[in-house]
Amino acid sequence: MNEKQSNVGFSRRDFVKAVATTAVVASATNIIGSAQAAEGGQPVEFMSKGLRCKGLKFVPADLKAGDKRPCIVLAHGFSAVKEMYFTDYAQAFANAGFVAIAFDYRFQGESEGEPRGQIFPWEQIEDFRNAITFAQTQADVNPDKIGVFGSSYSGGHVICLGALDRRIKAVACQVPLVDGWTNFQAIVPRAAGAGMIKYLESDRIERFKTGKVNYLPVVAEDNNAVLNTSDSFKWFTETGKTKAPRWENRVTVESIEKFIEYSPATYIARIAPTPFLMMVANNDVLTPTDVAINAFENAREPKKLVILPGGHFDAYVNGFAVSSGNAIGWFKQWLTA
Repeated sequence: MNEKQSNVGFSRRDFVKAVATTAVVASATNIIGSAQAAEGGQPVEFMSKGLRCKGLKFVPADLKAGDKRPCIVLAHGFSAVKEMYFTDYAQAFANAGFVAIAFDYRFQGESEGEPRGQIFPWEQIEDFRNAITFAQTQADVNPDKIGVFGSSYSGGHVICLGALDRRIKAVACQVPLVDGWTNFQAIVPRAAGAGMIKYLESDRIERFKTGKVNYLPVVAEDNNAVLNTSDSFKWFTETGKTKAPRWENRVTVESIEKFIEYSPATYIARIAPTPFLMMVANNDVLTPTDVAINAFENAREPKKLVILPGGHFDAYVNGFAVSSGNAIGWFKQWLTA
């Protein structure tokens, strides 16, 4: 996105200047997490609005009988499943001494629910809250030391959760969606955007008349898809093949309506006094960097902004050690004191 396309106060030029002067730049020298593949997660499940959500629970290797550790609850981003690096983050958190629970939302991954590929943010936030309740019932979890971690779409979810659920004692998000409408305008050309709105309106009429659920592809090689960036296609297809064969390249059309209407930024000032970490990528074209930084400016202390190198998906792959290390450092600061 160039400066002319941005309708927020923090321009791309301002962003570059900030990185060069005052922004906190992540360093790989202070890493606590690791990029090792997730291993040893224990299958868990809990109910959310009458449907079974499934996840994996990771525990520290030195956990002893009677121990109660802080717990990090985390879930995947838009259309993804937990195996798309979120179990890797959970393992890294466990390696650092936390209990961690990574789960699939209803209608996705291993969890129950029809239609598949239904992605309604407030339903997912409710799943997150039920996952937190489940975590609090675990014998090895300190129920008063709960942290949440989210990335991309779930990065927006944990912003809302931090504002609304005071059981949460620390929030960490990376490359978050902060405003669906602004994001939609940034990545979809104006003419195509107008056509999409018309299509959403016609789909609503068809659903009303027939109940039919229509789908759109999440990614496509020609970028004629919901996530219309080349790095989206590369990451989802490669990660789906190597880590998450149950991932499905489709999303309900109604989910796009919900995406456009969703605005976590309106909640960001309410997170305080819960500590809030935001990590953004310095070349993010999917959830634009300047939009996220503008939202961060409205958050109140205690808060921290970290600038990660690369694009939206680099935090998961080449930048995994840096992103997980920063999140671990934040959780250690606020959950283990």
